[in-house]
Amino acid sequence: MGKFYDSIPESFIPWINEQHCFWVATAPISVDGHVNVSPKGMTGTFKLLGPNACFYQDLSGSGVETISHLRENGRITIMFSAFKGSPRIVRLWGTGVVHELGSPRYEELIPLSDRLPGSRAAIEVQIHKVGSSCGYSVPFYEYTGERTLLCDVMRPREQRDADGCPEEIKNGE
Repeated sequence: MGKFYDSIPESFIPWINEQHCFWVATAPISVDGHVNVSPKGMTGTFKLLGPNACFYQDLSGSGVETISHLRENGRITIMFSAFKGSPRIVRLWGTGVVHELGSPRYEELIPLSDRLPGSRAAIEVQIHKVGSSCGYSVPFYEYTGERTLLCDVMRPREQRDADGCPEEIKNGE
C-alpha cells in the first residue's frame, strides 16, 4: 500500500541522491494532447533544494515537450525506481518553472563548474506531494556507467559557438 507525505521524508533523501535515473512526466491541458514521460540521468543533474523543492539540469534532446507543458500549466511529476536493493518507487508531484540557460536563476542553480554540455535549462519544482509505493514488480538492473554521447556531441558544438562569440559576451559584459 502506498504512503503519501506533504514533503520528502528525511529518510528518503540518501536513497533519492543515489539514483542514477529518474523520469519526468508532464501533460498539456488539452484533452487532445498527450502525456509526456522522459527518462533523465547523468550524475549530478538532479538536486534537492529542501524537503519541498528540487531542480534538474535539462539537457538537449530530441524535443522540448517538458518545457512546453510546464510553460502551459506547470504540472510535473518526477519518479524514481529502485533497481537494486529493496523495492521502492518514489514520486514527487509539484509545480515546475523553466529557467533558461543564461537567466539569473539558471546561473544561480547551475554554476559554470556544474554545467554539462547541452545544458539548456534548469527545471525547478516546488513539491506539494510525495508518494512512496512498493515497486515489487520493478526488475533488478545493474548500473554499468553513463552514456557519453550527448556530451561528446555537444561539447564541440558549444566550443564552436564560444569561438565565434564576441569577447564581451563571453565575459558576460
